[in-house]
Amino acid sequence: MIRDVTPHDLFLASAAVLIGLVAGLLLRVTLRWLGERARGTRWGGDDIIVAALRTMAPWGALAVGCSAAAASLPLTRAVGRDVDRTVIAILILAATCAAARAIAEVVRSVTQSRAAVAGSASIFVNITRATVLALGILALLQTLGISVAPLITALGVGGLAIALALQDTLANLFAGVHILVSKTVQPGDYIRLSSGEEGYVVDINWRNTVVRQLPDNLVIIPNSRLAGTIMTNYHRPEQQLAVLIQVTVGYGSDLDHVERVTTEVADQVMAEVPGGVPDHESAVRFHTFTESGVGLAVVLRALEFNHQYLIQHEFIKRLHRRYRAEGIQLPVPGRAIMYVNDANGVTA
Repeated sequence: MIRDVTPHDLFLASAAVLIGLVAGLLLRVTLRWLGERARGTRWGGDDIIVAALRTMAPWGALAVGCSAAAASLPLTRAVGRDVDRTVIAILILAATCAAARAIAEVVRSVTQSRAAVAGSASIFVNITRATVLALGILALLQTLGISVAPLITALGVGGLAIALALQDTLANLFAGVHILVSKTVQPGDYIRLSSGEEGYVVDINWRNTVVRQLPDNLVIIPNSRLAGTIMTNYHRPEQQLAVLIQVTVGYGSDLDHVERVTTEVADQVMAEVPGGVPDHESAVRFHTFTESGVGLAVVLRALEFNHQYLIQHEFIKRLHRRYRAEGIQLPVPGRAIMYVNDANGVTA
């Protein structure tokens, strides 16, 4: 110190710290109120901005108060320099956390906006957050006077050992990145693996892919296995898909009449049932002479994979009702057993 500390100095320093603390609390309360207002708007960018400010502003106010307190005290040049470095370090750390949160939320919103249903590619979110935090830590170390060159060199030398120890983890990480970049699977897609697992892709993170089945169970699939398996993606190249329903009518039916009635019911279902494609031209194709009647296939179309079940349900109900009204018979399979008595009275 260049002189003794007086009570006046202590009062000013305490007041500066207290004002910074109160300002930080007021900023946090104000930004929380703004966050509630921002959630009611259509634009999602204001939520990200307010959330980032909530992370940085209170710490910034406290750092400014501490800096003002240090300036009011008779500190030596070395101590003042250390205090300034500490304040700058706090600001860098707060700015890094705020930037990591904001950029990660931007990446998350972009991935969710491209998904058909609720989902996210958290692998990109985590990589983005880790990258921003790493850059911020390097800047923090440099500010504190710690050379980062030896640290980077050590990380480079130890990278090979880390890669060997984390082969499975890195394989899943790069497989997840490859899956997303190649766009073979995106969050929100409905997929079915050759091993039988199927459902909506909820998340693709750094290690595995989370799939939600229709009964709301979660299936966890390692990214490397997903990348190496045979898979059907029902959302690629488009979400709409054909719904094929098999029907059999009796041999005594007028097939032209059957085709006309079936087409009318199919068009009605497409126009009225949620999930149907109203402008789809339904197709009826006769294809087989079965043991009990003539087989035909009805081609409908659903907007999305899960919609096909309601379409099938409504079509079968309405077609059965219409066939009964039109007198079109739906054959019941049956088998005749013949008993023959031979000359010795034995029944076969």
